[in-house]
Amino acid sequence: MSQYEVTFAGFGGQGIMTAGQLLAYAGIEEGKQVAWIPSYGPEMRGGTAYCTVVISDHRIGSPIISNPRCACVFNRPSFDKFTPRIKPGGLVIINSSLINVTTDRTDIDRILIPANDIAIKAGNPKAANVAVLGAFVAATRIVKLETVKQVIKEKMARKKSMLEMNYRVLEEGRKLAMDSLKGRKVKV
Repeated sequence: MSQYEVTFAGFGGQGIMTAGQLLAYAGIEEGKQVAWIPSYGPEMRGGTAYCTVVISDHRIGSPIISNPRCACVFNRPSFDKFTPRIKPGGLVIINSSLINVTTDRTDIDRILIPANDIAIKAGNPKAANVAVLGAFVAATRIVKLETVKQVIKEKMARKKSMLEMNYRVLEEGRKLAMDSLKGRKVKV
């Protein structure tokens, strides 16, 4: 990996910014160069929100990315907006709990993760972002899953039960991504 760009996108309140921050912190923990750029729609909760994370082994020339290598989309408007922008050879991770379509693009990989269903089953509907983050990390291996777990513990663990729930959701996302790719590694 020299540089990898990912956009997390969805409605405000879906944990889009948190997913990007957790990934960015994991990159920093591993000594990588990182840029996290948030963007909010007209209203925070319920409006559109997205962030781009750039992780690199060298200095980042510009954190502004029009065409990321990956998009993690949490709702249909984000799917429609960001999937066409993914670079050829890239990846889209789709929250299949809320998006009932998939891309026709044959030049990118896709992973369907029922993120909301996973989070609800685990007992916290707000943890869908962690399921998608688990899928992203498993597919790309940009950072280590153990590093993400440590960051979750440092940044989100107010109660042991919440920490364990987030770990279960992260692991479920990881497993589904691995099953979807059937052992193939996404180009990094």
